[in-house]
Amino acid sequence: MKRSQHPLRKVALVIINGRARHGGRDADIVEDVLSAYGIQCKLVQLRKGQDASAVIDQYHSEVDRVVIGGGDGTLNAAARGLIAHDLPLGIIPMGTANDMARTLGLPTDIAAAAEVIARGHTRIIDLGDVNGFPFFNVASVGFSADLAQNLTREAKRKWGVLGYALTAIKVLWRNKPFRATLAYDGKEDYVRTVQVAVGNGHYYGGGMKVAADARPDDMMLDVYSLEVNHWLELPAMLPLLRNGTHAAWPTVRGLRVAEFELRTRKPMPVNADGEIVTQTPALFKVRPKAVRVFVQK
Repeated sequence: MKRSQHPLRKVALVIINGRARHGGRDADIVEDVLSAYGIQCKLVQLRKGQDASAVIDQYHSEVDRVVIGGGDGTLNAAARGLIAHDLPLGIIPMGTANDMARTLGLPTDIAAAAEVIARGHTRIIDLGDVNGFPFFNVASVGFSADLAQNLTREAKRKWGVLGYALTAIKVLWRNKPFRATLAYDGKEDYVRTVQVAVGNGHYYGGGMKVAADARPDDMMLDVYSLEVNHWLELPAMLPLLRNGTHAAWPTVRGLRVAEFELRTRKPMPVNADGEIVTQTPALFKVRPKAVRVFVQK
């Protein structure tokens, strides 16, 4: 249910993921900056197992904005609550990859990011959706989902982006292609692939691009399927994955669609913004103009 009105005074619900790599130690900085702009703060430190959307449900009538301090997984957990209560989102990058913040051009400095929120300029963006679960950046099946299942919080906290690389090497060593059906625009493609990724945002995986011209407000999803025969082909493809031109590679299939279905012979986990949220068969679609986000002018 949408909120009928916002309170007259400025109050931010500040949700900090204390288990994010930079932890809750930056909460005081966020509160100091917002307070300097006349914005009161209701601070909630997320405990293990606590749902960010449930926190928004609890406090939505008392605030006029939600500020999330954490990584892409914390943003993902808050998506349902943001949609339900039509509250604008402020992002404080405290995670490992912070790809949504990168997509929106937000500063990585905590105080600077808080100042963006305080200044009040917003942009309306789309969200992706997989089997009813919203996501900001990318949802995927295959290698990235395996990586998400194997990457521990301890590795992210200790090693940061390097933790992704170390775990990726282990996962690649045993990763095998799988057969899938890609259904879109009344057509079906039968593929043998190591990963299918469906992107709403521009960046994912610590700075790789879903597509060179992908935007979080174009009302489309960018899809690619890595149809390589062996993981040894992937290192040569890395520069293209970094700049978003991988669809030009002979063994990469690229699509731009508003809706897309992925079917596999056996159920496979689906990773959305770094979290396993559902399994195949998976219906992906775009949620146009779903969330307002504070950004720089």
